Formats: sequence, C-alpha cells, structure tokens
Amino acid sequence: MRLNTAKAQLAAATMAATMVALLVNEAGATQFANYDPTSEVDVELVLAVDISQSMDEEEQQVQRRGYVEAITSAEVMEAIRMGPTGRIAVTYVEWGGMGEQYVVADWQVIDGPETAANFASKIAESPLRQVQRTSIAAALAFSVAHIEKSGFSGLRRVIDMSGDGPNNQGGQVTSARDEAIAHGVTINGLPLMLKGTGNGWYHMPNLDHYYEDCVIGGPGSFMVPVYSTAEFGMAIKTKLVMEIAGLIPRDEVRVYPAGARKPIACNLYN
Repeated sequence: MRLNTAKAQLAAATMAATMVALLVNEAGATQFANYDPTSEVDVELVLAVDISQSMDEEEQQVQRRGYVEAITSAEVMEAIRMGPTGRIAVTYVEWGGMGEQYVVADWQVIDGPETAANFASKIAESPLRQVQRTSIAAALAFSVAHIEKSGFSGLRRVIDMSGDGPNNQGGQVTSARDEAIAHGVTINGLPLMLKGTGNGWYHMPNLDHYYEDCVIGGPGSFMVPVYSTAEFGMAIKTKLVMEIAGLIPRDEVRVYPAGARKPIACNLYN
C-alpha cells in the first residue's frame, strides 16, 4: 500500500515538474520572442537645456554650438564605440517654466558619425526660442517621463541638466530630484556661471553649490561648472564623454563642498 502510494506521489510530482518545465519554457520562449536587440543601448541620455530669459541670444547660440560640436566629436564617438553595445539613445529637450518643455530632437540611436551628424543637424536647424521663468523641477519631471516612454532599454539612464539659475517655479526641486533618482535616473549638472558671481532677480551667486546641493543626484552623479563662453564647448564634451563612458568623476571635475560652507537653501527662490 505504501509502495503504491509512493509510486503515485512520484508520478504526480513528475507530472507537476513536467508541467512547470513546460510553462517555464513557454514563458522563456515568449520572452525571447519579444526580445528586441535594437532597443538595447549603453545609456538613455536626456540633454535638458535651459532657454529661460536669463539666457541671451549669444549664450543660447554658444550653448547650441557646444552641443552640436560635442555630439559629433571624435572623443564622444570613441566613448560610444567603447561601450558594451556601442550605441546610445539621446534626446535634446529645451526647458523654461512650468509647461514649457520642448523636444527639439527626439530619441535617436547614435552609433557612429552618420547618426551623430543627423541628430546634431536637428539641434542646429531648430529656431532659437526664449521663455519665462526657470522650473528645474518641471524639467526633471518631464525628462523622467520622456525616458519612461523612450522605447529603449539602457544600462544607465541619465539627465544632463544645464542652466544658469535656480528653480523659481513648479514646486520643490529636491522633490523632483528624489523622484528621478527613485526611477533609476542619475542627474548630472552643467551650471552656467557666465555672468560671474553677481546677484540679480534671475541670478544667484554660487550656482555650482546650488546644483550640487539641490539638483544633481543618483549613482556617479557629477557636475561641470562653466565660467565663460570660451570653455563651454570643452565642458560639454568632457561631460558627455564621462556620461557615455560611465566614468567616475575626477576631483578636478566634480566640485566638492568646502568644509566650512553652509548648505544651500534649495527652496529659497521657489
């Protein structure tokens, strides 16, 4: 009796194992059938560029030219080529106040000089625009949503945030930063300090400190402050190479807080 029971249990277990194996194989086959290798990229990169009214036309032109030259440079091409897939997905978004985010060049795979030139041409040929206010918070939220619907599967997800002033609309910038990080997105910064350290209604001194304390975040996050139009192009190129290659910032690139300085009040201009 016990022998027959054992045989029955063995048969039932065998049948159950067979059914599980079939289900697993079927699921695996379905997953493999849905696999799209063209969606894999080394990084999904949002180039989020400030076009608020504090950016005059000359600064906007320098900014555009800097991105166009950087994205097609030999250094960036080499960084892409050395990646695991040799491909990145990138989009260029301009932003100002709440509800003022504009996709100038939508998601595109860059895997060599031809695709880089095609992407850069979309940036270069788009007319300049200027808008009111500065909502880094809204720009971050828009960029995260844009990544979520990109259709790509990146090993890393990065927002490259450039701007020349603090968040002054759209809620707490730190909340938007933390939400982006929760979605697996790293935020790097390009604080533009082209007008020096003076003060004004649209300007704040120590913008680099503000970006460090309030804007950037996530694994390996860093920033590259820009102090003059002459160094803008090199700063963008350096930043893109580091983001694409996933490099850990060197001391001379990342700005570390001085031991004696007080943290920036992130909601001061909201």
